[in-house]
Amino acid sequence: MAVHKPKILISGGGTGGHIFPALSIANALRRRLDADILFVGADNRMEMERVPAAGYPIKGLPVAGFDRKHLLRNISVLIKLRKSLNMARRIVRDFQPEIAIGVGGYCSGPTLKAAQKAGVPTLLQEQNSYAGVTNKLLAQKACKICVAYEGMEKFFPAEKIIMTGNPVRQNLLGHSILHADAVKYFGLNPEKTILILGGSLGARTINQTLTAGLDVIRTHPDVQFIWQTGKIYIDQVREAITATTGEAVRNPHISAIPNLYVTDFIKDMANAYAA
Repeated sequence: MAVHKPKILISGGGTGGHIFPALSIANALRRRLDADILFVGADNRMEMERVPAAGYPIKGLPVAGFDRKHLLRNISVLIKLRKSLNMARRIVRDFQPEIAIGVGGYCSGPTLKAAQKAGVPTLLQEQNSYAGVTNKLLAQKACKICVAYEGMEKFFPAEKIIMTGNPVRQNLLGHSILHADAVKYFGLNPEKTILILGGSLGARTINQTLTAGLDVIRTHPDVQFIWQTGKIYIDQVREAITATTGEAVRNPHISAIPNLYVTDFIKDMANAYAA
């Protein structure tokens, strides 16, 4: 007799801050039980690449975020949202999950809304101390809400909150990478190394501060820097390095400043932390 495999739907994305906790949840579930896990993401966003690379199937929705600066553009956003809701209903109907998990991001809105309307229990995972719009909208009908910070009652019903902390990728915890090997991976030397992260999309204030301080970095060769700028800012940062040094950034990562490794995105975060 065939053994029933539980079906779990996971939705969210747009940034690494949503995607990697979602993958950590999926990996933890996979270690504990034999389940069918299906992801739902937003078309043309990072999850459509990262999730299949981690070995999970994913379906994309055309959903997009609201444009607060150009209100007329939201007509197309509303059309995409309507289409995404219809697609999400079909995904829930065809997959028939036992539970739907939302980690935030545009796509988790229509996906978990469809699951809730179909009577599927839903769980939210909020990574931040200030709750995202999507999770706040879904909270009233969610069964449980997992959070990483105290005081989240100001966003969510207190009786639904579980303090779990944020899911962490297993390869960051269980690695045996030596410090010397890690710095060599980045083309650096076994000196003091500072890792600078502003999230997968980057952070403007961090990047502006570092850009203004390039001369300080150059005059401290005993300290090395691994700097993840985010895709939005990488060209600006490379131009600033060129303006500071008079030399172009050697593609793709090695800058004209010997103690600075600069990249838009770090794929191997275990090595970065080990360095």
